[in-house]
Amino acid sequence: MDDSKIIELYFARDERAITETRTSYGRLLMAVAMGILHDSLDSEECESDTYLKAWQTIPPTRPNYFSAFLTKITRNLAINRLRDRTQRRPLGPELIYEEICEAIPDTSGDITEDIELRDALNDFLGGLDKTRRGIFIRRYFYMREVKEIAKEMHLTSGNVKVTLYRLRQQLRDYLTERGIVI
Repeated sequence: MDDSKIIELYFARDERAITETRTSYGRLLMAVAMGILHDSLDSEECESDTYLKAWQTIPPTRPNYFSAFLTKITRNLAINRLRDRTQRRPLGPELIYEEICEAIPDTSGDITEDIELRDALNDFLGGLDKTRRGIFIRRYFYMREVKEIAKEMHLTSGNVKVTLYRLRQQLRDYLTERGIVI
């Protein structure tokens, strides 16, 4: 079906407009979204959201170049989704784990080394003031995000980040002094 007939279906509020749009442009819209998001599920959602946005926009809009109209919608939706994803990306345990791995060795299940490391960590944490110990435990035990820690402890995110960085450095030095190889 050609573009003018599909647009007329939108103006007639005929739901076949979406089916025809998907048939004619689904692969193109998916390719646009995938090029930005590199994620099939998010791209499928952008494609579906494009049909909804077209339904809501036509009428009153009558696009001159229907494919350009649709790809622009998809592009904007994908960029917004990418922006949202990076802004509210949960900091997963694996990323927090990578952070702390800078300071703690992998004992690979050696029970003696595990006990030594546990005791050293307890001693290190016992020597910290309440605020720094709270920041450390919230981050590396409870896997909290920096923003959450800052809010809970009435600090700025920057302050928490700097404190965590310094604590990792201090822990690495402390473990090295105790003869634990990192």
